[in-house]
Amino acid sequence: MPTSHSYLEVKQATSNSESLQKQLARKMKLPIFIADAFTARAFRGNPAAVCLLENKLDEDLHQQIAREMNLSETAFIRKLHPTDNFTESSCFGLRWFTPVSEVPLCGHATLASAAVLFHKIKNVNSTLTFATLSGELKARRAEDGIVLDFPLYPAHPQDFHEVEDLIKTAIGDTLVQDIRYSPDTRKLLVRLSDTYDRSFLENLKVNTGNLLQVENTGKVKGLILTLKGEPGGQTQAFDFYSRYFAPWVGVAEDPVTGSAHTVLSSYWSQELGKRQMRAFQCSCRGGELEISLRPDGRVDIRGGAAVVVEGTLTA
Repeated sequence: MPTSHSYLEVKQATSNSESLQKQLARKMKLPIFIADAFTARAFRGNPAAVCLLENKLDEDLHQQIAREMNLSETAFIRKLHPTDNFTESSCFGLRWFTPVSEVPLCGHATLASAAVLFHKIKNVNSTLTFATLSGELKARRAEDGIVLDFPLYPAHPQDFHEVEDLIKTAIGDTLVQDIRYSPDTRKLLVRLSDTYDRSFLENLKVNTGNLLQVENTGKVKGLILTLKGEPGGQTQAFDFYSRYFAPWVGVAEDPVTGSAHTVLSSYWSQELGKRQMRAFQCSCRGGELEISLRPDGRVDIRGGAAVVVEGTLTA
């Protein structure tokens, strides 16, 4: 015998169907870009995803999207006021997520965010201000790139024996000339011996797989390997070189790292007696940074960016 349905049951079923259709119609669509930062050419430098948020995003979706993008950083730019717009406003909120966690500071994703606003959204302002977990950060247009106004963090002498296991796990018996620690950023700076050259740093095999077991106190969140630069010859002269590793936040090796240079700039300025420097991060992608220490105790970091992907994220 056919099952009979009351009018209320039919009406409820219809209402549920209409509600589902409305939910599907309201699928989230976010403008999303990928920009290679600290380079003028595509497929070099450090790629970051950049999401533009017209409306507030559910908190857990930030991490889910970053995990989906699977880049070292995904940046989320949000309006600070309902009347703001991405073309004319000059102040925005900015957050950064690795595939596993939110981070308090990211240079290359800030550069990528500014590049998207300046070059793709055609923002009319010469300087943008971002409200972040590290305070206000500024990005301004320059003839040959974008200049980031970032904090400058000191690094203090670090007792070797306290971090000996970490260093030996990472680089074995490689000769070390100096060790510093930045409590503000929880980054450990390890300067390799001046007897090594750039090619040595580029080819150095770094073991990041076991670092989480060796250092699990939370004191260290990033490992900087750095080397004094060489005078120019056949190649461009750089004041210092570096590589950066952060398995503690889900990034085995970061290709080019603006936040690491807030520490490197402070260190090498003291070591070299210079306030203007050129730096190269020796990852397989490579990236160039121009450093200028400011009179107000901050640092300007200049770099280029190439937007390589633009589209819509649907979820």
